[in-house]
Amino acid sequence: MVSADDLTIDPDELRSGLSGTTVLDVRWRLGGRPGREDYADGHIPGAVFIDLDTELAGEPGQNGRHPLPDPVKLQEALRAKGISQHTPVVVYDAKDGQAAARAWWILRWAGHRDTRVLDGGLEGWTARQHPVTTDVPNPTRGDIEVKPGSLPTLTADDAARLARQGTLIDARVGPRFRGEVEPVDPVAGHIPGAVNRPTTENTTADGRLRDAPTLRHEFAQEGVDDGAPVGAYCGSGVTAAHTVLALHRAGRTDAALYVGSWSDWVTDPSRPVATGA
Repeated sequence: MVSADDLTIDPDELRSGLSGTTVLDVRWRLGGRPGREDYADGHIPGAVFIDLDTELAGEPGQNGRHPLPDPVKLQEALRAKGISQHTPVVVYDAKDGQAAARAWWILRWAGHRDTRVLDGGLEGWTARQHPVTTDVPNPTRGDIEVKPGSLPTLTADDAARLARQGTLIDARVGPRFRGEVEPVDPVAGHIPGAVNRPTTENTTADGRLRDAPTLRHEFAQEGVDDGAPVGAYCGSGVTAAHTVLALHRAGRTDAALYVGSWSDWVTDPSRPVATGA
């Protein structure tokens, strides 16, 4: 049922094993229509909505806009969604996997190894003529035990050090990286020493994660070296989770996520800010 690299799943594969899988709808966008409304309009049968802002992140503040959730609260939220320790989980969003990757990362960070991203999201699902529904399921309470720390994270100091000693990837679009615009956070620019690779480069036009050889080649061009540490950040630790997903496919399962990302970095005015390419 699952794809060979244990990270993503094809819509047809999910359809064939839907009854034995817990499916989470994690549609989200930065501003605009809430994902919960999209879910109400139609979703994969049996899928349960999970809120990225309130259930897959802690309270915004000094640690950024989407800091790590409290493990106790996360466990309660995941159990309420029907997630059990030994049941496969598939997460999806509208198309490109950027929001779904945050759910993937949080679940794997929490110790749930059998979590995958639906390749192409809901758009890929409906393109195969698979059904959607407006019925809201009442999932049986799960028994997942959250074990935080199962994936590596970076603090601000870690990120600064990694930018000097390895490769720190900034997953935001180029103008934000260069400091030309900053629509969300109070300071524009990037962490000194970081390299820019927008998350959109990880996927094909139909929103599917690129193949391993392509990703390995492209990450190598950005300076990713098998012998040096690698990590990623973005605005608030959402889209950078997709870069970590792509790095996993490229073979770098040690890739670390700076969860607080730029929204955490700029809370301390003593931290340096770089602009330009």
